[in-house]
Amino acid sequence: DLVIINSQATNLTELSTFSRRRLYQSQDIPGVMTTEAIYINSVRWKNPQTLEKTSILVIGIDPNAQSLSISEVQEDLETIKLPYTFLFDRGSRGKYQQLISQVEQGEIVTTEIERNTIAIGGLFRLGASFGADATLISSQDNFLRLFPKKDAGIVSLGLIRLEPKANPQLVKQNLNTYFADLKDVKVMTLDEFITMEKVYWAANRPVGIIFGFSMVIGFIVGIVIVYQVLSADVNAHLSEYATFQAMGYRYSFLLGIVFEQALILAILGFIPGVTISLGLYSLARKASYLPLSLTLFRGTMVFVLTLIMCAISGAIATRQLKYADPADMF
Repeated sequence: DLVIINSQATNLTELSTFSRRRLYQSQDIPGVMTTEAIYINSVRWKNPQTLEKTSILVIGIDPNAQSLSISEVQEDLETIKLPYTFLFDRGSRGKYQQLISQVEQGEIVTTEIERNTIAIGGLFRLGASFGADATLISSQDNFLRLFPKKDAGIVSLGLIRLEPKANPQLVKQNLNTYFADLKDVKVMTLDEFITMEKVYWAANRPVGIIFGFSMVIGFIVGIVIVYQVLSADVNAHLSEYATFQAMGYRYSFLLGIVFEQALILAILGFIPGVTISLGLYSLARKASYLPLSLTLFRGTMVFVLTLIMCAISGAIATRQLKYADPADMF
């Protein structure tokens, strides 16, 4: 229900750490039922298939608690209690087909991390991210075995489960007030934690800035292209528009004609655009192993922006209609 992180944390791979004592202190606040500690660390490991070293995220959880709502992890909680035994993310980015196939056949695959030999005893599906190519999950004991210099009393993330009738916002506020003088942790709801992660990658990292800049450039280029199409059509029928004006039709009527054309262009351009985008999403998803999808909200937002883009182009293209004089046309 709630998440405790270091007050300086920016995203999942850069959470920093804080004292586990804060989790015990949280239980003094009314509404808090249980707390759980999560250990997270990024490290380079040797790919058992290619023997190349790549970045991987290691997560340590309590096997006796319901920390992660991933069914495959819940089914293998007894497995990760074994020393140096980990679960591997089958959705990881890289060449792991042979590793995954061996584990699916019941084989134990071994590799190295931090000069330790570990065993891959099971699989789960999570997917790669911008911060890590792959993920390993095991018990807190195995996590600390891998990183003996880490203190068991220093954690990366704290999870808080509330009592059934507790108000999450109220409990969060009380916890933040309780820890205000310490200034080393902050408490967020799960949705706020997810939003923090999205905002970080969208606004603070090059990948998000490039995507945002590309969208702005695409919008401007779209206005220019649609303007050229509509402007050429208006010029080709300038005499007809001038005749309409001479017959007494208002300027708003002429604008309506051009805006109708802009609407048709928007719809006819959007349909093949969506089809092509679905294919590109599929290719990008397979290439990056990221959970990319064209959602209904995103598609609707793009369609609205397309309508606005065409409307702006139509408004610019109709400026010359104000000066269309039938006397000059014939």
